[in-house]
Amino acid sequence: MTPKKLWTWLAFVMIASFAVLIYFGADIYRKVPPIAEKVMTTDGKVLYTAQDVKDGQNVWQSIGGQTVGSVWGHGAYIAPDWTADYLHREALLLLDELAKKDGKIYKQLPDEEQAKYKTLLQKELRTNTFDEGTNTITFSPERAKVQQELAIYYSKLFMNDPSMTKLRDAYAIPVNTIKNQDRMDDMNAFFSWSTWVCITHRPGDNVTYTNNWPHDELVGNTPSSSLHLWSGFSILMLLGCVGLLVFYHARNKEEEISENLPLDDPLRNMKPTPSMKATLKYIWVVCLLILVQMLAGIVTAHYGVEGSAFYGIPLDQILPQSVSRSWHVQLAIFWIATSWLATGLYIAPAVSGYEPKYQKLGVNVLFTALLIIVFGSSAGQWLGVMQKLGLVDNFLWGHQGYEYIELGRVWQILLLVGLILWLVLMLRALMPALKKKDENRHMLTLFVIASVAIAMFYAAGLMYGRQTHMAIAEYWGWWVVHLWVEGFFEVFATVVAAFLFTRLGLLRIQSATNSVLFSTIIFLAGGILGTFHHLYFSATPTAVLALGATFSALEIVPLVLIGYEAYHNYQLTKTTKWISAYKWPIYCFIAMCFWNFLGAGIFGFAINPPIALYYIQGLNTTAVHSHAALFGVYGILGIGLMLFILRGLYPDRQWNDKLIGWAFWLTNIGLFVMTTISLLPIGIMQAVASIQEGYWYARSAEFMQTDVMNFLRWMRVPGDSLLALGELLLVIFIIGLHFGWSLKEKR
Repeated sequence: MTPKKLWTWLAFVMIASFAVLIYFGADIYRKVPPIAEKVMTTDGKVLYTAQDVKDGQNVWQSIGGQTVGSVWGHGAYIAPDWTADYLHREALLLLDELAKKDGKIYKQLPDEEQAKYKTLLQKELRTNTFDEGTNTITFSPERAKVQQELAIYYSKLFMNDPSMTKLRDAYAIPVNTIKNQDRMDDMNAFFSWSTWVCITHRPGDNVTYTNNWPHDELVGNTPSSSLHLWSGFSILMLLGCVGLLVFYHARNKEEEISENLPLDDPLRNMKPTPSMKATLKYIWVVCLLILVQMLAGIVTAHYGVEGSAFYGIPLDQILPQSVSRSWHVQLAIFWIATSWLATGLYIAPAVSGYEPKYQKLGVNVLFTALLIIVFGSSAGQWLGVMQKLGLVDNFLWGHQGYEYIELGRVWQILLLVGLILWLVLMLRALMPALKKKDENRHMLTLFVIASVAIAMFYAAGLMYGRQTHMAIAEYWGWWVVHLWVEGFFEVFATVVAAFLFTRLGLLRIQSATNSVLFSTIIFLAGGILGTFHHLYFSATPTAVLALGATFSALEIVPLVLIGYEAYHNYQLTKTTKWISAYKWPIYCFIAMCFWNFLGAGIFGFAINPPIALYYIQGLNTTAVHSHAALFGVYGILGIGLMLFILRGLYPDRQWNDKLIGWAFWLTNIGLFVMTTISLLPIGIMQAVASIQEGYWYARSAEFMQTDVMNFLRWMRVPGDSLLALGELLLVIFIIGLHFGWSLKEKR
């Protein structure tokens, strides 16, 4: 297929996919669960208002939000999912109240009478009592009484009641997480409303707003027929498209490896420009962030076994789990993104051979801005979680509470400005090369498109506000996270890797261009609409579930050829003698292929079909996928790109292969051991518990604090230790390039 036809297909895929994404996004807006002006009892008593719910959402965000357990399944793993926990507790208490109403004690009744009250319970909970005319939701006096009891329970848990010390420790929630009762009352209102969404039938339908999630048979939350239907269809789609891809690849495969290999390294004599040399400081900052992120991860993991302390030190009073986890996730994104930004700034002048005026100044300004954003947002998150900011100030400067988009709105805007500056700097340097009508133009254009997308799609995170409905905030939040990670990051990575190999003279530019364009089409065909697979149970209509299941299955399709890509990259290391200088960057690309297959492919698809995610959303199975995919794919790719840059900045000397070799293998082996002997077994056991007992039980302290679970959490130590040592050796190696101990004889 010619590049022109491939460009046509790419344009069609992008336009059609985004049209559907926006259309059904509008459908989410139209069909969001109502936040009633008043929630009241049948006898006219007001329990809470819409403003209480909105303020309560902000209170929940201020303590860390999705870093302290989860709501609707999205969030951290140590504490419960609060909607599942609230729903089950509400059901048990309401059963007692319904029986008490008839002068009976529920637990003393025979099974047939208990069945009667379970039927009454489900009718009570699942009936939608929202009145559009009066904009109110009505609860029975019995349900209202239960809500008051639950408010007392959660107040004790999140404040300072001594009777909750053990449970707080199990959940890694510090004493006085919420410091005043007014805030606690608002958060109780938010918990009540978000749980109401999970158990109330959507108007005109026989499933709840969250498609009957979470699983809890006591209240009648069981998988709907649509979950089974679209899960089956997604697997059929996957198998069919895999077959078509293999057929296309076999029919159209061209030999990409160049027949006329250069006798010497084409980049060896390239003189780095001042702006290219200025990217070295980015790599040094990446080293710092890797170490801090690693330490934050160690602390966060330890909170799983010692919820209020770190080996006896009461660390939660100065560094709560919600902060350490936020830093762990946020700094991972920052250092990976920084390595990619540095790569773009390095490659642009290298490709064009043109150094624009004041380019070095721009690179330095961007560097300063990134430092301010990284350290400023981290400090803001700490201040927010420690309840030192008001709710408005917390949203602006502190902790937004949404996973992966945790930094305050001001820092979010500044990061967007930084990404735009990065884009401008690259385009200035690339402009002479873009104007040339040579064979490089296709790949350069695709590189620019991916770079524009990386910069601009972050702006989607500004589409929601402080008190935006949570279903809508989730929609825009996953625009950022998913379209970055599983969309345009994939494109950027593919283009950069191919471009580097073509610049080295190892790949034929024409065949590499066709391959990259085709890969981009496949990535985006599933990746754009695959955004919806994060929203199965986020109070979205059934159509979102159908689209998410169907198209997210397509995200796995290109991974069937990942073995070929890995072998192809390995072949490149054997093509000519001088390529050995690029051994470790290429090995990083090979490792990325492995983790793309295992972490994104196998571990990702294991939790992807709706029926699977129904039971295991937010369990440690998600942590397996996220660690293996985020670090294994993008983190190791970022390391590989940095090593390419460093090869260009230190062109005349051989490297200390032992040091970088140990760093490479320890990092990859450590990640594999950590995910497979700790996180995966915990996730599997949780999945069994969720299927057999209910989602609430799989996340409960009762289940998670057993001796077996504690043992499995301690089994993270071997893998974490290897991974940490590998990262430390990597940093030592990079520092050693400057001071000399990582360099050997001349090339």
